[in-house]
Amino acid sequence: MSDEVRSLLRNMITLPSALAEYTNIWLTTPEAVVGATPKEVVWTYRKTTLYRYRSSRRSHAVPILLTFALINRPDIFDLRPGNSFIEFLLEEGFDVFLVDWGYPDEEDADTGLDDYVLEHLPRAIRKVLRTSGAEEITLVGWCIGAALTGMYLGVTPDAPVRNWVPLTMPFDASNTTYQTLLDNDEMDVEWLAQRTGYLPGAHVDTVNKLLKPVPNFVGTPLRLFREVQDGTADKIAYQSMSKWVADNPNFPMRAFRQWVTWIYQENRLATGRLRLRGHRVDLSSIQQSTLVVTASNDHIAPRDGTVPLFDVLTTQDLEHLDGVGGHIGLMAGSRARRDIWPRIRDWLAPRSHERRPSSTRSETPVTGRMA
Repeated sequence: MSDEVRSLLRNMITLPSALAEYTNIWLTTPEAVVGATPKEVVWTYRKTTLYRYRSSRRSHAVPILLTFALINRPDIFDLRPGNSFIEFLLEEGFDVFLVDWGYPDEEDADTGLDDYVLEHLPRAIRKVLRTSGAEEITLVGWCIGAALTGMYLGVTPDAPVRNWVPLTMPFDASNTTYQTLLDNDEMDVEWLAQRTGYLPGAHVDTVNKLLKPVPNFVGTPLRLFREVQDGTADKIAYQSMSKWVADNPNFPMRAFRQWVTWIYQENRLATGRLRLRGHRVDLSSIQQSTLVVTASNDHIAPRDGTVPLFDVLTTQDLEHLDGVGGHIGLMAGSRARRDIWPRIRDWLAPRSHERRPSSTRSETPVTGRMA
């Protein structure tokens, strides 16, 4: 009997049990543990909440404030026990805070990017300083969160921020998939704004998945089934990520209209024409130590759309970490703990002492591609 025949017979025999296990994984995904690291509420404002994570190992003087996108949950920073960036930072002695933008609804229809940048974020930063007793913080933003933190720094020259780490930041929308999708006559954001107070999170999720329909709607389920058949499926890892992907907050309509118009249709951030309540967002004024993190296979915020940021930034302490992975997998995938996270830690540690070092630029760049 040939190996092919043996394999076929084995798959036929195990098919009923594989289908049962596959179904069980799908049906029990809502029970997956996500965002389990103990934390305490420090402050709330409208739907926004500031958390501080419990730790008895704080050894770095400069606390870290994490921010994520408006259209997904920040639990991705704390995906699951054993694969949590927050857990990793706590183990390394950092004092970790996180901004959670919450679940907007109709009453938040008038919340715009200017509200998040000029009100929510500055108030959260003041609370971090007051709670920690620190004079400066490290500001880490991921995706839209990176853009929001950049906007904040661009209008706040005296911000009490020592370090800035933008992760997979949308910057120059020129020739990107999102610009093609959103900058056309079919995308009438004014028409949408007149009819609803928010864009449902599920709609945003569907559009994002349609950017890569075959991998998302066919590849992922098929790969899971094959792993179940082979006995290699990691149920905990699959369920935690699947649960996070399915948890999509609504996008407040005013913020959505501004994001689409300013960032993708008019490309204001990259061209220096973005203003918030009359204040020009001047990224060239940012003097914080900055580590720009990009992902080689990012189709949401492509590397080529983030790299032009280096032509704008003037800070003397500027480095680039270009990792292998996608928009989310870079920081939350199986290789993140042994590859990306340690390099971010190595960059942050010497820049998180009580006194600002006179020189913090590494002798060797974080990545060989760009110093």
